[in-house]
Amino acid sequence: MDTATLGALGTILVGLAVAGASLVGHLTQSRSARDGQVVGGYSTLVDDLQEERDQLRTQLTDKTTELAAAYAELARERADTTTMHRRIAELTTECDGLRERLAELEGRPA
Repeated sequence: MDTATLGALGTILVGLAVAGASLVGHLTQSRSARDGQVVGGYSTLVDDLQEERDQLRTQLTDKTTELAAAYAELARERADTTTMHRRIAELTTECDGLRERLAELEGRPA
């Protein structure tokens, strides 16, 4: 082999080596990019889930407060209803007594 052939062969071998190294570098870069996207996606998902959890905790706190207020209002209304029933019974008894007294004064039976 002459010098020109050896030079051409050397150039081809160097070119193949560079192409192989470039291919390996590209594959490694693609894997790194893909891994980065997975980690970034996971991080975003975790952030979204934590934000949703915080919102749900806030909603739960608000609903618990509303429920407590509703129970307090119900208790007040029940107390008012009991008071009204007691007053109705008193007035009914008083009306019955007044009817009896009126019947006595007019001389008619009640």
